[in-house]
Amino acid sequence: MAPSVIVFDVNETLSDMSPLADRFADVGAPAHLAKLWFATLLRDGFALTAAGDNGSFAGIGAEALRGVLNGLELNREAEAAVQHIMAGFSALGLHPDVVDGVKTLGAAGYRLVTLTNGSTEVAEKLFADSGIRDSFELLLSVEDAPCWKPGKASYEYAASACGTAPGEMLLVAVHPWDIHGAARAGLATAWINRAGDRYPDYFQAPDHTVSALPELAAVSL
Repeated sequence: MAPSVIVFDVNETLSDMSPLADRFADVGAPAHLAKLWFATLLRDGFALTAAGDNGSFAGIGAEALRGVLNGLELNREAEAAVQHIMAGFSALGLHPDVVDGVKTLGAAGYRLVTLTNGSTEVAEKLFADSGIRDSFELLLSVEDAPCWKPGKASYEYAASACGTAPGEMLLVAVHPWDIHGAARAGLATAWINRAGDRYPDYFQAPDHTVSALPELAAVSL
């Protein structure tokens, strides 16, 4: 069955998170710690999900940040540094290919929604600032679901919110773990591989692979 609803991941898939490295540099921390911190945030969020809990993205992010920054010589108080870096989420922009891709898929008649492990408020501002908020029918967050992605119940929550079956949905993400989780929940999947990375063979392969979002509109979904 061809999907009628396209579900987008937000963090890194649509939002360009590279400026967060500058936030680390702003407070006197090595910029490369941004990747370690985000990986730590996801790891701990996944661990809570595996244990049956549903933690706050912002809460986990701030606490993980305190651990990553611990012991470093910063140019401000530790809590001020945490606040400065966390505030960077609200200042992020989109990847260059996103606006055209979203508009093209919307014009093709697909229902567009998001499902993020982050907050709805961040997604609202991101899309409003970029002029594409009206392209999305719903902005969903796992804050309102039983668990984080890639837990099966998170995708089922999205299907329920859209009034459709998982098999009528397509998840778009840059994260192989998200692709795997969605596939296990019965969704079709599309992997955006902007950097030419190798897809891990221990995850279920995506149904479609594109190097930029506008290419998805030309794929037979």
